[in-house]
Amino acid sequence: QVQLVESGGGLVQAGGSLRLSCAASGSIFSINVMGWFRRAPGKQRELVAAIATGGNTNYADSVKGRFTISRDNAKNMVFLQMNSLKPEDTAVYYCNVFADYNDYWGQGTQVTVSS
Repeated sequence: QVQLVESGGGLVQAGGSLRLSCAASGSIFSINVMGWFRRAPGKQRELVAAIATGGNTNYADSVKGRFTISRDNAKNMVFLQMNSLKPEDTAVYYCNVFADYNDYWGQGTQVTVSS
C-alpha cells in the first residue's frame, strides 16, 4: 500500500507562484509515472502534468510554459512549480502515482488564485 501526502496549496494572487509537493511512502517496489491532476468547481478532473521515471514529461496545453513538474526518485517525491498563476488555475490539485501496477491518489490540496 502506498500513501501520498501533498503540501503547498494555498491562496495566491494572479501572476503569483506556488510549489506543490507530494511524498509517497509505504511498501513501494517501483514507481513509474508520477503526476498532478486537478478538478475545478463544476468541471471534470484533468491531467495537469506527468513525469516518467526517466524524466519524460507531459503537460496540459493550458499550463505549458507556466508549470514545471519534477521528481526526486531517491525520496519518492514529485513537485509542481506553478508560475504566472491565473484565476482559471483555481482547483483542487491531486497527486497521482502509478506504482507496482496500481494507481494511487493523494487527498488533494486546494489552490485558489484571486484576480
